[in-house]
Amino acid sequence: MNWQELAKEVTGIGTGGDSDLPVAGIEYDSRKVRSGSVFVAMKGDSTDGNRYIDKALAAGALGIITDSAQRFDHLLVFEAGLPVLEVEHGRRALAEASAAFFGHPERKLTVTGITGTNGKTTTAFLLEGLLNAAARKTVLVGTIEYHLAGEVRPSVHTTPESRDLFELMAEGVSRGATELVTEVSSHALDQGRAAGVNFDVAVFTNLTQDHLDYHGSMEKYFAAKRLLFDGTIYPAPRVAVVNAQDPHAKQLAAAARKAGAEVRTYGIREGDWRAASYALTPSGATLELETPTGSARVVTRLAGEVNILNLLAALTAAEARGVPFADLVESIPRLKPVPGRFQPVDAGQPFTVIVDYAHTDDALRNLISLARQMTAQHGTLVLTVFGCGGDRDRTKRPKMGLAAGEASDFVVATSDNPRSEDPMAILAEVEPGLKAAAVAHPLRYTIEPDRAKAISLALHEAKAGDVVLIAGKGHEKEQILAGRTIPFDDAAVARTALADLGYSEER
Repeated sequence: MNWQELAKEVTGIGTGGDSDLPVAGIEYDSRKVRSGSVFVAMKGDSTDGNRYIDKALAAGALGIITDSAQRFDHLLVFEAGLPVLEVEHGRRALAEASAAFFGHPERKLTVTGITGTNGKTTTAFLLEGLLNAAARKTVLVGTIEYHLAGEVRPSVHTTPESRDLFELMAEGVSRGATELVTEVSSHALDQGRAAGVNFDVAVFTNLTQDHLDYHGSMEKYFAAKRLLFDGTIYPAPRVAVVNAQDPHAKQLAAAARKAGAEVRTYGIREGDWRAASYALTPSGATLELETPTGSARVVTRLAGEVNILNLLAALTAAEARGVPFADLVESIPRLKPVPGRFQPVDAGQPFTVIVDYAHTDDALRNLISLARQMTAQHGTLVLTVFGCGGDRDRTKRPKMGLAAGEASDFVVATSDNPRSEDPMAILAEVEPGLKAAAVAHPLRYTIEPDRAKAISLALHEAKAGDVVLIAGKGHEKEQILAGRTIPFDDAAVARTALADLGYSEER
């Protein structure tokens, strides 16, 4: 592909030049530009790529696509006689250029996008499992990791920039993939990172308070999520899958229908796809599944009501993607729990240890509720370790403290990823919620900013039959502190602490 061919596929508002030089790559990061690359200079949420045009030229860029041609006068571009294409929307141009350069993989993959505050990752993994069981090769893009027709790679972003997403899609297509399952964050939707991808199925899991440091209000947060469904910026999906239990369900469903999408709902005792009843078991749950295409009693290895909802979302989406009901029912018992999502740590100890990503008050309540169900019949205790991230929404900190304290018996409030903030300052904003919970019921809690010590403290407190929850980081393998990032794996730290207690049996 040469410059002229590429420029024809990008929506421009200025001249594009007439170079017939071959394009060797598309880049939006000047540090990755090599000889023959086209540099897309666009305004971002934290920086402006137009400031780095000279660096891209010095690295050998053969042309520039810019959304700010009137603001930056790069004499080197004109002296070298290189082509410049001015565009109105930088991220849309990046998507168009990337799609063209990578051979339009979006035309060869059918895409399911999953958005919501909680449950995106689990739903995505479950849906991929159902599609794989139906002999379909998949690309999965999400928070924990990326999958390329079976190959596992570390995740860089929940929803990467379009250039990186199209590259992943192209690699997947080259390996025979026909389906893309991707988490779609509110940041990505708001910033236009999902541009150029047509979603056949879009899933909405729920909306609870999170990311207000970015969006500013719950109304704007919901508006960003709604973009995946309402057809205002992105094409409306063919099928919208909506959690019937969420307070925003009716509004979202109405917007999707107005945009031309078919709406299918799911829930517990409500929705098109529903669990009419369920019973939790030591190894998961049994539920009575009722759907427009059939009913069945199914057994799942996924524990808790929240995971039943995630399973229902995945089943509804898989059926929308053409997987027969009978095949779905057959696949359910083989679906595996997701790393860092209600992940057990078993070293032979007489109590249960669970690592989970729960990092919002709603997710924490769901997690503790599940643990409470596990301890209720034995009268044992729930011990919870959690923290709140630094440089993020401060208003949710006391809410997290209340959520942790209102149903736990013992809480250790600790650091999550404090980033540039003082861990003790974060915990001071968490503690009022714990104090409020302690007024309502007998609660013991302590503050320990060192996360490893906090985990060890909770495990030392645990007795036979208790459940210890280590919440907030889940699958993450690092902890971000002021000026440095250190290796930190909650499950590994828990195993070390259990070994100190004399439990080191490999499970």
